[in-house]
Amino acid sequence: MVAGRLQPGGGARFGPLSLVDEPPPDLPGDGWVRIRPRLAGICGSDLSTIDGAAARYFEPIVSFPFVPGHEVVADLDGSDGPATGARVVLEPVLGCVARAVQPPCAACARGDLGGCERVAFGAIAPGLQTGFCCDTGGGWSTELVAHGSQLHTVPADMSDEAAVMVEPTACAVHAALRCEVEPGDVVAVVGAGTLGLLTLASLRQLTEPARLIIGAKHPAQRRLATELGADVVAQPHELIRAVRRATGSLAAGSQLTGGADVVVDCVGSNESLAEALRMVRPRGRVVLVGMPATVDVELTSLWHREVDLRGAYAYGTEVIAGRGAVRTFDLAFELVQAARLDRLVTARYPIDRFEDAVAHAAQAGRRGAVKIVFDLRSEKDRYR
Repeated sequence: MVAGRLQPGGGARFGPLSLVDEPPPDLPGDGWVRIRPRLAGICGSDLSTIDGAAARYFEPIVSFPFVPGHEVVADLDGSDGPATGARVVLEPVLGCVARAVQPPCAACARGDLGGCERVAFGAIAPGLQTGFCCDTGGGWSTELVAHGSQLHTVPADMSDEAAVMVEPTACAVHAALRCEVEPGDVVAVVGAGTLGLLTLASLRQLTEPARLIIGAKHPAQRRLATELGADVVAQPHELIRAVRRATGSLAAGSQLTGGADVVVDCVGSNESLAEALRMVRPRGRVVLVGMPATVDVELTSLWHREVDLRGAYAYGTEVIAGRGAVRTFDLAFELVQAARLDRLVTARYPIDRFEDAVAHAAQAGRRGAVKIVFDLRSEKDRYR
């Protein structure tokens, strides 16, 4: 197996990333199968980990060395779950079922895998998701192992490029529903990278805002934001002004006196969170979707204006009016096809060009790209 693997020590605190040739991981137990990635995406959380910028919060819930890659469409090479040879999308959260934890925690029992309380326990090493666990391997490789409960069969008419967008779209779907948008709300989105654009598409598809506003810097981001349903696409430095105009707010210094009903932060930095707090209305809601680390933000306005700040991580089961309980991944499959989200895959790299791929992903916006993926379909190690 050829794999891009993160090892402790050297470079960044948990770097560096290196290309290694080593045997595939063992099957951890009953219900596990081997899968061979076709495409594997590069996520912002992967970039943060490689840069050594991820929070120390994660240390007890990951295990080294691990192979990154949790956005995966693959071929099944096993006897459990979907039929052997089927194309599958990986749902990477390693919850109680995959860990053979009995009884499952309350979150897993409800189907809310993102809230699993046992990601550091059970039959496999700590790891909140595949791609952060030393026992499973990851998508940046020619082979890894997955529990049958993690796999979703890809429809025959769905391309690999569309399928690899399902996992990040599931994150965005969950985030959009965490916003609890009411009909007629004004919603602002901070950040127009992959997660920002997917969240925008999810908000348009699953909620009924009166105005959907996004800040997007680069031409390709601005074009896609318009195509995916934004009512207003502003330059990032003009986003607060656009919200002020849409809501009729006044401004006291840099703070709007009113503001958007919901602001979605798809960046997760000091600057983005501070900006979100400046443009949300009193008793409005800021939903943090981008993965933060340690931030230093003035919170007086949050206290004074009774703003609700909440996180949005991963996915599980959603309750949809008229449909009842639905798996987030099922909603994501629908949205990827309805909104043609395969168009966000803008560059493919072989695994031996991992340094170029990571560099491209880190500069995707300014280089006119959105989602960068590894293309494993022609790797000779897939056919050993």
